[in-house]
Amino acid sequence: MNQITTAGTLPPFPGDDTRPRLLIVDDEPTNLQVLRNVLQDDYRLFFATRGEQALAIAREEQPQLILLDIMMPDMDGYAACAVLKADPRTRAIPVIFVTALNDSQDETRGFDVGCVDYVTKPISPSVVRARIRTHLSLVRTDELRETRLQIVQRLGHAAEYKDDDTGMHVIRMSHYSHRLALAIGCSPEWAEDLLNAAPMHDVGKIGTPDAILKKPGKLEADEWRIMQQHAAIGAEIIGEHDSNILKLAHSVALCHHEKWNGSGYPRGLTGEDIPLEARIIALADVFDALTSRRPYKEPWPVEKAVALIKEQAGQHFDPELAERFIALVPELLEIKERWSD
Repeated sequence: MNQITTAGTLPPFPGDDTRPRLLIVDDEPTNLQVLRNVLQDDYRLFFATRGEQALAIAREEQPQLILLDIMMPDMDGYAACAVLKADPRTRAIPVIFVTALNDSQDETRGFDVGCVDYVTKPISPSVVRARIRTHLSLVRTDELRETRLQIVQRLGHAAEYKDDDTGMHVIRMSHYSHRLALAIGCSPEWAEDLLNAAPMHDVGKIGTPDAILKKPGKLEADEWRIMQQHAAIGAEIIGEHDSNILKLAHSVALCHHEKWNGSGYPRGLTGEDIPLEARIIALADVFDALTSRRPYKEPWPVEKAVALIKEQAGQHFDPELAERFIALVPELLEIKERWSD
């Protein structure tokens, strides 16, 4: 069997090699050979014997995971890991230290510079395989979440093409919603999901005829009934999923026109039967619509918009949320200025 003595990769795999890519870094060729024997059947392997080589290969090849020795000349593993985590091109690549150092202080230092796990030498093949599978699974989960998020955002942009908004409306109202969610005690994770789901609230307008959507004057009764269908259309487009973001997106698309007193649509829900996320979106959406210029109206002064929210608390809006929203107006105006049309 060929010995590994320099940086490089294994010979090409027959056909398109879709195996996960691993970078193994160790200044001792014997250690590289041991890991090669353990991993070569399941992964596409790259090798480096110095820290600087490892950084160059990581930037070029973008491995899904790096196995990194600590005790190396010139640049040790701690320094190499710190550089990897400081570089936007390699920051997201998980690093597992493979080392003879097993003191708790060594482990603490490793986690401080950004590693995700430790494997001690001499290695156990089954432990190495298990740790790699675990962390690659976590990477895959993050990639799926990012993909879902991008799909949600793109669908939100698609709805903008059907409307006269510049796109800043959905950004502003999303941030208003996020800020209100945090102010009422929702978890940061839930508030973040709402921020990312909010742009989908009007995605159903994709199914609304342009003649109605862009009509400059008041809609006739039959036109208004068609316009109202966008809530149900949006929910149908999004569908029902296990993803938290898509669950919220489905809910806000369907329910953001429900009103506290039951006079909204499409279901005529009342009070707390309206999902919290939809009650939050309703305030954020209306406030930004009122204070923004549209083809058929000039922007309202903030004071007039706040007066309407007060008037509609307990009618259109959740009264407690309306009160908290109004208290946030100075912060919301900073958001409005940052994301102005």
